[in-house]
Amino acid sequence: MGKRQGQLKLGAFLYPTGHHIAAWRHPQAQADAGSNFAHYAELARIAESAKFDLIFVADGVGTRGTDTEALSRTAQRYVAQFEPLTLLSALAAVTKQIGFVATASTTYNEPYHIARKFASLDHISGGRAGWNLVTSSSEDEARNFNRDYHLAHAERYERAEEFADVVVGLWDTWEEDAFLRDKESGIFYDPSKQHLLNHRGKHFKVRGPLNVARAPQGHPVIVQAGSSEPGRDLAARTAEVIFTAHQNIEDARSFYSDVKGRLARYGRSLDDLKIMPGIFPVIGKTQAEAEEKFEQIQELIHPAVGLSLLNGMAGDIDLSQYPLDGPLPQVTATNGSKSRQKLMVELARRENLTIRQLYLRVAGARGHWQVVGTASTIVDQMEEWFNNGAADGFNIMPPHLPVGLTDFVEHIIPELRRRGLFREEYEGNTLRSHLGLRQPRHPAWQAFAAAE
Repeated sequence: MGKRQGQLKLGAFLYPTGHHIAAWRHPQAQADAGSNFAHYAELARIAESAKFDLIFVADGVGTRGTDTEALSRTAQRYVAQFEPLTLLSALAAVTKQIGFVATASTTYNEPYHIARKFASLDHISGGRAGWNLVTSSSEDEARNFNRDYHLAHAERYERAEEFADVVVGLWDTWEEDAFLRDKESGIFYDPSKQHLLNHRGKHFKVRGPLNVARAPQGHPVIVQAGSSEPGRDLAARTAEVIFTAHQNIEDARSFYSDVKGRLARYGRSLDDLKIMPGIFPVIGKTQAEAEEKFEQIQELIHPAVGLSLLNGMAGDIDLSQYPLDGPLPQVTATNGSKSRQKLMVELARRENLTIRQLYLRVAGARGHWQVVGTASTIVDQMEEWFNNGAADGFNIMPPHLPVGLTDFVEHIIPELRRRGLFREEYEGNTLRSHLGLRQPRHPAWQAFAAAE
C-alpha cells in the first residue's frame, strides 16, 4: 500500500439519536435528541475539540413513509427534529472553527431563499458554511408542497443544474468591498460593485441582487450527495465535496475515478473536489467486544421498522406483502433515489439475502460502509481507502449518540494521528481552509485580471 501525501478529511454526520435505525432505543442514546439543543451543542464541542473539518446535518421536508406502525417506532424518518439552518446558526455561536454543512433541497426551495440563507450562515459563522445540494427523493415531501407526486428524476436534476447556477450567481451579485459604510460621505455601498443577475432560464427568472453582502468564503462550500449518472455529472460541475455511499473499496474506487475524471471537462482540477464516503464504525477494545456491541443494537430493530426502511430505499414497493425470510422481489425503477435503489438491489442479489437479512444489513448505515472492529483494524481500512484512490476523507456516522462520537474521538482519532493521517490542530478558521479548497474570486476581479 503506497503512502499518499496529505491528510484525510473528517465530517461528523449527526443524526439526532445516531445512525442506526433503532438508535433511539439504545440505553446510552439521548432519546429526545431531535429537539434538544444542549445535546447538539455538546456534540459540536466534542467534534470541534477533535478538530473535525465539519458537522453535517441532513434534512427532509416531510416525514418519510405512511406506515404509522413503523413511524411510531423510529426517530429516523425526519420525525421531531430541528430545521438544520436554524440549528447550525445557533451552533455557530457556541463554536469557533468547525465547519457546518446543511442539506437544502433544490426541489422544494427557490434559489433566492437558499442563496440568502447560506450566505447569512457564512457571515454568522465567520466563513464556516456549506450547502448540501440535493434533489428530494421522497414522494412524502411532494405532498407538503402542493404536489401529489415528485417531478421526474431527470427533471429534478435539470432543475438542480439551473438552481445551482442561480445560487452561485446571486452570491456574486456583490463584490468583496462593495459596502463602504462611510459615514463622512454618506455612501453606504458603491453602486459600481453591485451586479444584477438578471437570470432567465427554463425553471427560474431571478433579477437580484442578493440582499446579503458577499459571503466571507466568497461562496459557501457546495456539497453534493447524489451518485446516479445525473448526480455524478452535477457533482463534477458544481460540487466541492461529495458525500457518497459505498459498501466496498472496489465500488468506492470506481466512483472516485469516474467523478474525478469528469472534472477536466468543466475546467476543474482534482483538488477542487473532495470525496468523503460515509462510514458507520462500531468500535471495541477487541473484535469480539465490537461485534457484541453491534448485535446489542441490532436486536432493538422492530420488523415493521426494518421493512419501512427498505420500502424507502429499495424502490416504490410495499415489501410487507412478501415473506420476511424470502428473497427481495423484482423491483421497478424508482422515481426516488436511483443510486440507493441500485445499491440495495445489487447487495441483495450479490449476497443472496432475504428481506430480513437485507434490512439487518442496512439498518445501521443505510447503504454506507459499515465497519465493526478495533481502532487499529478500522483505521487500517480507512487508510487503505485513502491511499488507494477511494476517498479523500470520510463522513463519520456514529451508531448512536453521544457515545458513538466520543468512542470515535477517544479511539480512532489518536490512531489516525499516530499514523500521520489527521491533523493535530486547525490550520485556519474557515471551512474552505480546513478542506484545502480555494476561495472563489469575484468575476469582476477575474475580468480585471484578464484585462491586465
